[in-house]
Amino acid sequence: MAYQWDWQVFLQDTGAGETYLDWMMSAWGWTLAVAGSGWVIALVAGALVGTLRTVPSKALQAFATAWVELFRNIPLLVQIFMWYHVLPAIFTPLRSLSPFVLVVFALGFFTSARVAEQVRAGIQSLPRGQMMAGSALGLTLPQTYRHVILPMAFRIIIPPLTSEAMNIIKNSSVAFAVSIAELTLFAMQVQEETSRGIEVYLAVTSLYIVSAFVVNRVMAFIESRVRVPGYVGGGK
Repeated sequence: MAYQWDWQVFLQDTGAGETYLDWMMSAWGWTLAVAGSGWVIALVAGALVGTLRTVPSKALQAFATAWVELFRNIPLLVQIFMWYHVLPAIFTPLRSLSPFVLVVFALGFFTSARVAEQVRAGIQSLPRGQMMAGSALGLTLPQTYRHVILPMAFRIIIPPLTSEAMNIIKNSSVAFAVSIAELTLFAMQVQEETSRGIEVYLAVTSLYIVSAFVVNRVMAFIESRVRVPGYVGGGK
């Protein structure tokens, strides 16, 4: 017997004064909020840690390496539970933070380890003459990184950063584990309530695809605007 599609399930009332479509749009918003906030943390922490991996100080290199190995080698779901259950028990001020904030930090620090590796690779791919040019101009090491090295390195690593930006949207689905009302949790609950799992999961999958596609196009636009001939994408 052929499956009977019923897309009107999204127009049904949830019993809380809203339709399942309203609920799904709200869940999409939570997904984007978790991913977007986590991406900001990942970029800031990743840029700093990746830079520290290339400085002359052995102590700073060791700290940055430890950061990358710690957050890269522990599964994201385990880190979510650590931030939600373990760290607040050890550090009492964390108990006042909402689950949303804890998940954002977990997702952001996890992704920062991957961003840090991209930043390190971008810096190390530059000719040594870039650093010497900064010194010749009388710039300090921090000034050389800020005005010479990092602007060029980030232009080079935009393509891999695009992949990380798309991945963080997909990885945000683990927030369901601590009851953040994002798309995955929505799909699981609505499937149980309506038994229309095929329609629900197809709709949720479509929203993930749309989100990732928009991120891809935005990053492609940024790449085209900051492209340096000979350094990014084989430009001439």
